[in-house]
Amino acid sequence: KSPLALFRWSMAAASGENRCSMTYMYEYPEYLKIKLPKKTARRYPAYELYLYGEGSYAEENKNLLLTGIPVLFLPGNAGSYKQVRSLGSIALRKAEDVDFKYHFNFFSVNFNEELVALYGGSLQRQTKFVHECIKVILKLYRDQEFAPSSVAIVGHSMGGLVARALLTLKNFKPELINLLITQATPHIAPVMPLDRYLTDFYTAVNSHWILKAQDLRNLTTLSVAGGFRDYQVRSGLAFLPRLSQHDSALSVVSSAVPKAWASTDHLSIVWCKELILATIRAFFDLIDENTRQITEDPKKRMSVLNHHFVRHPAKMFEENPEAFTNLTGAFMWITVKGSKWTYSVYNDSDGKYFVFPLASHRKSYSHVYCENSMLVRKYFFNVWTKGYVYNDSSFFLFLFSFLFKVVMLKLLDYPSLSHIVIQVPPAVGNKYTLGCEFFKEDSRTVQLPVTHLFSFGLSSSKILLNSSGLLYNVQLQHFNQIYQAFKIYIDSHCQPLKERKPSVYRLHIPWSYEDSITVAKVPSLAEVSAKLHIAQPHNDSSLPELIIYSSPDCQYEVILKTSLLQVLGQIVRFHAGAFPVYIVSNILLTYGGQLSTLRSTGNFSLELVRTAKPYKVEPLISIVVFLQGFNWFREIWESLSLPEVDAAVLSSQDAWFPLVSLILFLFGTGIAYWSGVFFSASLRLFSSLWLTLIRPTELQKDKLITPRRLCGMISLALVSWTTCGSFAVLIIYLQYLFKVLKCLTFSQSSLDTVNSLKMHITILNLFTWIVLLNLPSLIYWLKNLRYNVRLDPDPCRSTAIILVCILEILMSSSTSEVKSSKLLKIAAKVPLPLSVAMLAFGRMHLYRVPHFVTFSLLLHVLCCFV
Repeated sequence: KSPLALFRWSMAAASGENRCSMTYMYEYPEYLKIKLPKKTARRYPAYELYLYGEGSYAEENKNLLLTGIPVLFLPGNAGSYKQVRSLGSIALRKAEDVDFKYHFNFFSVNFNEELVALYGGSLQRQTKFVHECIKVILKLYRDQEFAPSSVAIVGHSMGGLVARALLTLKNFKPELINLLITQATPHIAPVMPLDRYLTDFYTAVNSHWILKAQDLRNLTTLSVAGGFRDYQVRSGLAFLPRLSQHDSALSVVSSAVPKAWASTDHLSIVWCKELILATIRAFFDLIDENTRQITEDPKKRMSVLNHHFVRHPAKMFEENPEAFTNLTGAFMWITVKGSKWTYSVYNDSDGKYFVFPLASHRKSYSHVYCENSMLVRKYFFNVWTKGYVYNDSSFFLFLFSFLFKVVMLKLLDYPSLSHIVIQVPPAVGNKYTLGCEFFKEDSRTVQLPVTHLFSFGLSSSKILLNSSGLLYNVQLQHFNQIYQAFKIYIDSHCQPLKERKPSVYRLHIPWSYEDSITVAKVPSLAEVSAKLHIAQPHNDSSLPELIIYSSPDCQYEVILKTSLLQVLGQIVRFHAGAFPVYIVSNILLTYGGQLSTLRSTGNFSLELVRTAKPYKVEPLISIVVFLQGFNWFREIWESLSLPEVDAAVLSSQDAWFPLVSLILFLFGTGIAYWSGVFFSASLRLFSSLWLTLIRPTELQKDKLITPRRLCGMISLALVSWTTCGSFAVLIIYLQYLFKVLKCLTFSQSSLDTVNSLKMHITILNLFTWIVLLNLPSLIYWLKNLRYNVRLDPDPCRSTAIILVCILEILMSSSTSEVKSSKLLKIAAKVPLPLSVAMLAFGRMHLYRVPHFVTFSLLLHVLCCFV
């Protein structure tokens, strides 16, 4: 690609387009099914193991005489085993480049595209199957000269969690895995905790990794998050638990990975060429020449991963770099004594060595900074002393689309060096600009306090930079919480009639290996979004930095404002999974208010907007969270065997911030209101269509309990017990829905009929959300019906049996039977404490929501009899 094309590509990236290049196959991909032991195949009939191949390589491997290095790919939620092809194909081409001196065999597991992010009942089964696959894979190499004793694993999404869960198995040997790379894996907590099997699985895995952190030091783990483009798994969930961040664990964001600098969505992280290339380069650098397998040295593994994913010095990885290198070639030597230097050239056929003596600069300056831009060839920055070049792999080179490279050295770190040498090879037909300067760190570092959250973007924080150099570092003070979000505007003004290189603005978050890059023409007004994936750890005092790679003789004005829209976006990003809790809580409050109105006026009628009162709910939760900070209250709470309040857990994880619950409650009110309006309108529309097609007879009043209804209860209870609980729930829901549609055709018959219809619509609206929350287990059961008729384990079997009995009775009830009940007062009061309990214990445990609704409906049933 030309420099102009690369620049356009970079500008497209800055505007938010997907910068990842698509990987492709040179030959037709083939997936060879590996025969599993009969016992394993019989125990896991829905799962399979495959070996990836292309062309002649695939033909050679059909007899399974493998000689490479095994890598196992684990797909995630609804993922395909064919997603291994990007890794497998690029690794194959890399092996061809080294004449197959080393090569990798990529295996992939077919999990039948199960929805393991929504149904956790199969996670343990997947984990055990992967253990069996590892044993099968290693047996394939048993008679080879360089037989492996371990397998490297790459896990996408939930596949990475399954890989970590291998260490929790009682009979699993930790030495069977030496390297684990996870892609967009939610390590901290599930995105949607829809059943207790999912949350229990997370608790077991994370507890094991925290308690056994010292025992897992020989396993090297890398977690790569997708950044802000990943809307399914926010990057904060993809960071490994903090207590397990020992010397062999690393978490990075894809936008900070050298040579990639791209945020990826949840799926593209599997095929993003820039990330895949970094991964494959790391794999080949991990090979031990003696064993022809991945090195057993944990320090080298971490060194390689840091080289490719954190601090790439724009050169090949060297395990033991030579301290000195002779300078060769007929290059021109040019001594540069000034503190600032710029060199621009086009079509230069002669190589040069630019030499910077340090003796005249060491007393006046603390750092030296060099950069080049719009380059096609690679240039090398080397430190020279006593006639030799000292290659220091700790140099930090900033690579952006191969357009912009920089190096900055702290002179105090190299007291024995006398000169800095820049080697410029011949570059016929290429235009480039190089610049160097010596400077004091304090003179190029400025601090900019961020604006307050409640400024709502009306006020701003500004700073003016009169650029005389190539680099400025703007430290953002008090920017450390996830609810903070800002827009940073960088307005550059330069002298006209002068060709200038583009400026690069890099927002760096030091505690999360996170970078975001913006490229802007000069002069221009550029916009940078500033927001966090995780809050600043309490033991970290570093500051976020806006690093400006500037053009000399330009003026830069940095303006920072709070972005209210992005603050709301952060709330949605971190807490969207809790929306169902707030929606159901609002409907439940409305339901309680309608029962109170029925008791006092005889009418079952009250609007949601009149009952959605967060001041009745939130203060109680806030008081409990506050009191849990005291030991005496915590001891009483634990003695009652009550679970910890979800808000307290989120606060301890720095994922809870002021007023967030109120905002979520308002969001829930709006969604509940409009979903209710849409639901009622849809029912009336379908009722009108049904009335047009069929002339129904007058509804007959039935008894609450009849032999026919008892048979229906027993039948659906058996369906729930022998097949799937959510299937029985769906059947009774459709039956109830059909009954309400019939009632709508006679909605004007009497006042009692009208009130009863409103009551049924409210109950049906509540029950709709129960069906939606249980839907994933139903989909899982339907997809695996050919393997097993009974869903095991079933997260809603017992709840479904109770709900079937309740709804069979309620669908034939009327308000006339309820309003005279002695229990109506209690039934009308209970929804409020249930709503409080739902918000207290259901935000991180969505599967608890149906239990609270079921209890409220059970009281309603009792009102029909007492």
